[in-house]
Amino acid sequence: MIVTTENWNRIPLLHIYKDGMTGDAPVVIFLHGFLSAKEHNLHYAYQLVEKGMRVLLPDAYLHGERAIEMSEEQMNLNFWKIVLKSVEEVQTIHAELINRKLLTTNRIGIAGTSMGGIVTSGCLAIYDWIQSAAICMGVTSYTKLAEHQLADFAARGIQFPITEQQKNEMLHMFAKFDLENKRAIFAHTPILFWHGKRDQVVPYAMTRPFYEELEASGEQGKSAYIADAKAGHAVSRSGVLAVTDWLAQNLA
Repeated sequence: MIVTTENWNRIPLLHIYKDGMTGDAPVVIFLHGFLSAKEHNLHYAYQLVEKGMRVLLPDAYLHGERAIEMSEEQMNLNFWKIVLKSVEEVQTIHAELINRKLLTTNRIGIAGTSMGGIVTSGCLAIYDWIQSAAICMGVTSYTKLAEHQLADFAARGIQFPITEQQKNEMLHMFAKFDLENKRAIFAHTPILFWHGKRDQVVPYAMTRPFYEELEASGEQGKSAYIADAKAGHAVSRSGVLAVTDWLAQNLA
């Protein structure tokens, strides 16, 4: 297994693959969580590469090699800027894969944990080239998450520097990234959700009710949902194996 530190259009990333892999190998872009960094997901990369996939672990904006001196509160205020920048950069990485002849088929998947799962959801809503995905501790609606965060800030007495008009404009803009508005995607894209029922960072309710709606209407298509009754905001080992198996099976 080979791990190289690379920089693709000013995006630092880890490129993990096996010697002899060609552009025919499936590719997975795996996205880390808030206040984390690319190397923290090497255990996913190991499992995926062992299953025959090339893996890219990018550092999100303001994270890892791209970090600058900022308080956690300042980082929180930049959360959505980071998310939207990450969605944009996934497209940049996809284009670079093609330019470098590392993706000669359409077998590419996206996955991520926490903020990375949120980014994955937004990517699914706007990019039609994703063949499979895994959303761990993520959301299905940017607007609902933003509203939840604003309510949480208000409950904690934190003044969010935004006017009512700006808030409405922001929520309107977020709507295009809402997977809940793109139900047809589930008919042809295998999507795995993993969430701990005890998650207090990104609540279980951010994904589960929508998935139950899909099941009730028969629209879940090729998707699946794993709910871990004992887990909080951390993916269990069984979850890691389920996610990597899912991507391998659907990209093989």
